[in-house]
Amino acid sequence: MARAISPCIFCQIALSSNSTPLFHSDDKVVAFQDIKPAAFRHYLVIPVEHIPTVNDLQRGNEHHTLVSHMLNVGETLLHRDAPQPNEYRFGFHQPPLNSVDHLHLHCFALPFIPRWKQLKYLSLGPLGFIEAEKLLEKIKPLSPIPP
Repeated sequence: MARAISPCIFCQIALSSNSTPLFHSDDKVVAFQDIKPAAFRHYLVIPVEHIPTVNDLQRGNEHHTLVSHMLNVGETLLHRDAPQPNEYRFGFHQPPLNSVDHLHLHCFALPFIPRWKQLKYLSLGPLGFIEAEKLLEKIKPLSPIPP
């Protein structure tokens, strides 16, 4: 029986990346360059599982571990590919400002190129861009994570 094609472009990339070169791939996440880079280096890290937005993440070990892994992958890639940038930045768009309804971590080695592109990645409270560390704090388990 043929498998249905997902309408989600990021699901298609995660499940069968024939047209998008992957910088990282494991059973939980994949990483690739943003199609419209806004910085010196601009990568996306997405979960293989379809999670629409940050609003679909739940406080607890499962999602906290996933977002931590996404951040770790992004940091590793940027440290490898841009070891001496001015600054690194990691975060997520929040609805209604997300362009694709599949959770994705933006990983930047700054500066923004051109500089005006930074406007798209401003933290504007509940509507703007949320830094990865702030999201991790928001979904942190109430009880300590076992070692």
